[in-house]
Amino acid sequence: MSEKNRDGSNKSARERLQQQREREKARERQRRVLIVTAGVVGVLGLAAVVGVIAANSDKDGDSGKAGPVVAPAGAIGGDKPAIPTGKPDAPSTLQIWEDFRCPACAQFETVMRDTVHELEASGALKAEYHLATLIDGNMGGSGSLRAANAAACAQDAGKFTAYHDTLYSNQPPETDDAFGKNDKLIELAAKVPGLDTPSFRSCVQDGTHDGWVGKSNEAFQAGGFRGTPSVLLNGESIFPTKGSEQISPENLKKWVAEANKGKEPGTASPSAG
Repeated sequence: MSEKNRDGSNKSARERLQQQREREKARERQRRVLIVTAGVVGVLGLAAVVGVIAANSDKDGDSGKAGPVVAPAGAIGGDKPAIPTGKPDAPSTLQIWEDFRCPACAQFETVMRDTVHELEASGALKAEYHLATLIDGNMGGSGSLRAANAAACAQDAGKFTAYHDTLYSNQPPETDDAFGKNDKLIELAAKVPGLDTPSFRSCVQDGTHDGWVGKSNEAFQAGGFRGTPSVLLNGESIFPTKGSEQISPENLKKWVAEANKGKEPGTASPSAG
């Protein structure tokens, strides 16, 4: 073989090898995306175990028991306090027990929030958010409590959903108690138009709803839940699975459609707050 042909052959071989490596890298990137997308449920299920540990260790932690129980505007639930969202006459109800410091809760919200908002807007679904303080008890600090109180203050201002989503979109690492600082919570309120007001700041700094958050956390502790997030559709657990099906945006839509068959969508205006 001539030197020229040999060089051409080697170059061609190198090019084929490079192309093969690029294809392998592309497949690996795609595989990772699929794993992240499809594996969220598995991660959430594993993280729920952390919630169990937190639930067992949050015996003497600061769960907001001190002080009067001052419910935020429009709160419901009695002994199981909750903040409702969506049309109150929607035929199906999604109960979500969450902790603002919980990484699995943030992952759940990242994957599912758009679908929940869509179903709420259509009148098919209303949600009830129950706020827990498990991570404070497990990791120390007060970020779960402080963030939950701030979210209740946002409910008073009629901005709960936007602020709730903002907190999860800006959640610090689980071991970082950044949400334990009221200044940080007020800083994040600036991302929600119209929320950063003197009344909101005062509510956050005074811990106005600490007692109510503590009552909600007690309801979680007494509820027999495995961890956060705990998600129920019309009283039936759907996290991480409903029967043999894993939770996903597509499955949530299907489950709600099945539950609502023959029922009219809700049309009433959301509750005050």
